[in-house]
Amino acid sequence: MSKPKRERALPENEAKAVARMLRVSPQKLNLVAQLIRGKKAASALADLQFSRKRIAVDVKKCLESAIANAENNHDLDVDALVVSEAHVGNGMVMKRFAPRGRGRSGRIYKPFSQLTIVVRQVEAEASA
Repeated sequence: MSKPKRERALPENEAKAVARMLRVSPQKLNLVAQLIRGKKAASALADLQFSRKRIAVDVKKCLESAIANAENNHDLDVDALVVSEAHVGNGMVMKRFAPRGRGRSGRIYKPFSQLTIVVRQVEAEASA
């Protein structure tokens, strides 16, 4: 026998994707996440495509994954998707040491982050 199926944490009109172990500081990742919060999915993809930040490639990949989850797993309409949440969390921090002057050493932190993107299907607004 298998375990009983877990209840879905998100509402029926939402889908999410999580990117873990991104090799960038959470502060820098949050700058890119701010770009796409609240935007339509197609517009957010276009913004990430032309962003000059290195991590925008990984954020775009995570957003595409969330859109694919919405389409394939939850039967949501891709054209009506909006990025409802894009939040950033801390990951692990690698600590390294580098030699400094006068026989001392300096700490170097190499932080990792994780990104959660939630897309929501919005109803088409009645244009009158």
